[in-house]
Amino acid sequence: MNEKPKKVSAGSNVSEQSSRGRTARKSPVRSVSRTKTEKAAPEKKPTKAKQKTKSKPKARNTRKPAEKVRIIPLGGLHEIGKNMTAIEYENEIIIIDCGLSFPDDDMFGIDKVIPDFSYLKNSGKKILGLLITHGHEDHIGAVPYLIKEFNIPIYGNRFPLGLIENKLKEHGLVAKLNVINAGDTFRVGNNFKVEAIRITHSIADSLCFSIDTPAGRVFHTGDFKIDYTPVDGEPIDFARLARVGDEGVLLMMAESTNVLRQGYTPSERVVGETLDGIFRDAKSRIIIATFSSNVHRIKKIIDLAEQNGRRVAVSGRSMVNVVDLAQELGYIDVSKNTIIDINQARNYSDKELVIITTGSQGEPMSALARMAANEHRAIKIKPGDRVILSSSPVPGNEITVANVVNKLIEKGAEVIYSDIAEIHVSGHASREELKLMHSLIRPKYFMPVHGEYRHLQAHAALAEELGRNKDDVFILDNGDALTISRNSAHKDNHVCDADGIMVDGLGVGDVGNIVLRDRRLLSESGLIILVAAIDKEARTIASGPDIISRGFVYVRENEDLIDAARHHAEDIINSCLDKNVKDWNSMKTAVREGLKKYIYSKTKRSPVILPIFLEV
Repeated sequence: MNEKPKKVSAGSNVSEQSSRGRTARKSPVRSVSRTKTEKAAPEKKPTKAKQKTKSKPKARNTRKPAEKVRIIPLGGLHEIGKNMTAIEYENEIIIIDCGLSFPDDDMFGIDKVIPDFSYLKNSGKKILGLLITHGHEDHIGAVPYLIKEFNIPIYGNRFPLGLIENKLKEHGLVAKLNVINAGDTFRVGNNFKVEAIRITHSIADSLCFSIDTPAGRVFHTGDFKIDYTPVDGEPIDFARLARVGDEGVLLMMAESTNVLRQGYTPSERVVGETLDGIFRDAKSRIIIATFSSNVHRIKKIIDLAEQNGRRVAVSGRSMVNVVDLAQELGYIDVSKNTIIDINQARNYSDKELVIITTGSQGEPMSALARMAANEHRAIKIKPGDRVILSSSPVPGNEITVANVVNKLIEKGAEVIYSDIAEIHVSGHASREELKLMHSLIRPKYFMPVHGEYRHLQAHAALAEELGRNKDDVFILDNGDALTISRNSAHKDNHVCDADGIMVDGLGVGDVGNIVLRDRRLLSESGLIILVAAIDKEARTIASGPDIISRGFVYVRENEDLIDAARHHAEDIINSCLDKNVKDWNSMKTAVREGLKKYIYSKTKRSPVILPIFLEV
C-alpha cells in the first residue's frame, strides 16, 4: 500500500493549517500518530557452499489454513439509520460508525433507537477502536452510549469529532479522540491497517476506509455521492480509489440509500445558485430551515446574507452548536457583526435579516414548528415572510412537514420547498455513481449496506448487472455474519441479537415490546381504573367499586355506561368472594376479562383495564 502520511506525534494539537488550506483554530481533539513506511532490508547475495551437502527429504505439505475475517452488521441493514458494523479478526474487533435511528410512529414516547451492543460485550474479544465516516446522526448519534460501555479510542476527521465531543460533554463523558485526515494511514491493534480516503457527501469531512487485514482488504464507502464540483473545492480522490482497486479488494461494503434513483445526484452548487436567486429578489425577511449538519449549505447562506447586506440570526439548539463549532474549526468564516443573537432580531428591519433554523423535517419541538404554531419566544411569522425549507422530507415525515407548511401559509408567509424549486439535493449516490464506485474498486465479494431490504436487493442486482457473480454478493440482516477469506465466503444467519435498543429519557433498554403494546393500547382506547376495598374475612365489598376513566369516554356524558360497568364489576367481585377466591391475581383477572367483554359489547372498544383491590 502507498503509505506516505505526515507523521504527527500522539497527543499533539491539530495543525494550524487544515487540509482545506483554511486557518483552523486550536482543536480539542488529538491527532493520531501514523505509521512510517518501512524500508526493505538489502537482499543478501548467496554464497557458494564449501562442501557438498546431502539432499534433505522433502517436507510434508503443512499449508496454513486461509486467514478469515468476519463482518458483523449491528445496525443499518433493512432500515434507514442506526449504522454500525463490526470487523473481527481472531481476538480483535474494530467498529465502523455508531449511529441512531429515530422512532417509528408506533414507538410511543421513545426518543431514539440505538444499536444493541450485547455481541461486543459477550464476544470475549478486544474492542480496539471506532472509525467514523462522517458526522450525521445516523452514524454518530449512539457514540455516547457505546463509550459508556467501552471507553475505546475514536478515529475521525475534525468536524465529526467536534460533534462527538459535544455529545460526550452532554453525557458527562470523555474519550480519546484521534484526528485523522484524508490520505492518512494508521494501525489499529495488531491486525488492522486503515487508510482514510476523501469522499464527498452532504456534510464536511466525510471519509471512506480501506482496511487491510491478514485475510485481505476490506473497503467501506461510508455515505457518499460523486460531486465533481463540491462547494469546498475538494472532490473525491479518484486516483487513490483506482489504485485501491488495482491493488485488490477482498470485500466492498457500499451504501444503498439512493440505488433506486436513476442517473446522478446533482451537485450542492445547484442549491447555491437557487438560493442566490431567492436572496437577490427578496424584499422581506428570509427564514431558512435546513439540516444543522449541512455546514456547506449553512456557509453558503451566510455568504449570501453578507453579499446582500443582511444579518444572520440562528435558532435551534443543534443549529447554534454546529454553527459555533464550524466557526471554531474554520469551516465558516464570518465577518464580526454578521451573526446576531436571535433575541436581537427585532432590532432589524425585515430586509436586513436572515434566520437560519432547525425544523426542516417538521419536528414538533423544532424552532420552525414553534414559529408556525406561534409559540417561538423571539420570532413571529407575519405576512410577507419568505420561508425556505431547504430539505426533502425523510420518508415518514411527509405529513408533519405538510402540516408545518400549511400553518406557515395560513399566517401569510411565502413558503418555498423542494416541490417548487431546487433548494435541496441528496447526499447519496444514485445508480450511475454506484456503478462508477463498483468499477473503480472491483471487489472479489460485495455486501450492500445502509438501506431497507428493497435498497439492498436492488444494489445486489446492480452488482450482478456489472458482472459480479451472484454467489459473491451477500445480503445480510443485522446480527448476521459474513466470514470471508481469499478463496471463500459464507454467511451465518443470526449470530447475535441486533434489534434496536429504545431510549426513553434517561432509560436505555428498559422499554420493550410489552411496554410499547400497553402504550399503543392506551393511545387507541384509553384506560379504566377500577378500585375496590374488600373485607377478606367477611368476604364482602367494604367500599366501591369505583371507576376512573382516562381517554375512554367523557364520564359526564356517559354516566349510565359507567354506572352499568361498575355494577357489572361488583357482580363479578361478589361471585369470586362467594366462591371463596382468595388470590388477588385470580380475582383481578376475572374482573379484567369480565369487564372487558361487557364494555366491548356496549362500545366496541377495548380500553386497558386496571383493577386495584385494597384489603381492609
